[in-house]
Amino acid sequence: MVSHSWPPQNQGAKKPHVVIVGGGFGGLTVARRLRRAPVYITLIDKANHHLFQPLLYQVATASLSPGHIAMPLRAIFRSQKNVRVLMNRVGEIRAQEKKIRLVSGDEFTYDHLVIATGARHSYFAHPEWEKNAPGLKSLADALRIRQKILATFEQAEAMLAIGKEDDAELRKLLTFVVVGGGPTGVEMAGAIAEIAHHTLKKEFRGIDPRSTRIILVEGGEHLLMAFPGSLGENARRVLEKLGVEVRTGAVVKSVMYDGVYINDELVSAANILWAAGNTASTLLKTLGTPLDRAGRAVVNAQLSPEGFDDISVIGDAAHFVDQGTGQPLPGVAPVAIQQGQYVAKKILATSRSAKLADFRYWDKGSMATIGRGRAVAKVGRLHMTGFIAWLMWSVIHVLYLVGFRNRFAVMILWMYSYVTNSRAVRLITSDDL
Repeated sequence: MVSHSWPPQNQGAKKPHVVIVGGGFGGLTVARRLRRAPVYITLIDKANHHLFQPLLYQVATASLSPGHIAMPLRAIFRSQKNVRVLMNRVGEIRAQEKKIRLVSGDEFTYDHLVIATGARHSYFAHPEWEKNAPGLKSLADALRIRQKILATFEQAEAMLAIGKEDDAELRKLLTFVVVGGGPTGVEMAGAIAEIAHHTLKKEFRGIDPRSTRIILVEGGEHLLMAFPGSLGENARRVLEKLGVEVRTGAVVKSVMYDGVYINDELVSAANILWAAGNTASTLLKTLGTPLDRAGRAVVNAQLSPEGFDDISVIGDAAHFVDQGTGQPLPGVAPVAIQQGQYVAKKILATSRSAKLADFRYWDKGSMATIGRGRAVAKVGRLHMTGFIAWLMWSVIHVLYLVGFRNRFAVMILWMYSYVTNSRAVRLITSDDL
């Protein structure tokens, strides 16, 4: 067996060792931008793949397969010889010693550390809700939700087939509650409505999937709170036309296995899906630097925690206040990508003892899809809705996908789905339902 130390011990002039924790948009961008740099890179992620998270809901709602929105990290960096990929978890950061410790106990020393660990859903001090209201942040999450959605209709059909006509139980089975009216919640609610009211409407002999009840709950005054109110209201109208009950200004007070309290009303539901709030990785607590209420590391204009210029925190893990708006940047892919580009430049500038201007975010716009051929988009002062916004959303998301095969497959599947109004991946693969 051949063993190679990393970074190589027999190198001539010592090259900096860059450790990147997280293979999402931010971490991936840093590593790829340093492909010709005189550095050694260790990229560590708990998964073996890069995931295109904005399309995760399409896996959960049976439009795409996992392989269409994910790509193995080793395949991405096959030809980039200065990168070593490790599938592992980081348990602790020892910033004073410039070391990280893996959960296995192994340690790495770094010259520059990039933390791009992403985020998980926040259950607002109620972690016990997660078992009854799964969130959507990983492929495993998406596949569990897909199984749950499809199995619900099968279970309802089976009830009628054996003559168990319990109206209350049937209504509970065919009630879906989506908590959170941001882009993920809006997209999820719209997709479930299309599955129930269009895709499945002629496929069952007992139940009528069009009787499915979908409730979207948002605590703010309108949907898509990061968008202008007019676009949020447009999203509401479109969803209501699809058959979704939209409840804004509503608060979820309790989540149970068979229902949810919305304000003081108990809604019996077999399917509760969570798309509200984010919390950063607990790894950031080991930094010993200030964190915000969501657990994100507070960073300066160079994307570093104060006092640690050799550490960069980006994407969902970073609390960075935009100089233009005075507000923290949102946890979206364009932010992580631009921050990754900046950090790669910073690492190169440091190696050359050069100065680099402060990070500035260029807001290229925001968009969210609501259903087949429907979306909302904000680009500067321009607001767009309907098919044009959906077309923009489709093109941009295809371009951001990693790998030509994925882009081509997704484009063909979307065209087919748009013409036929079908969902290509309606497979229940688990025998434990």
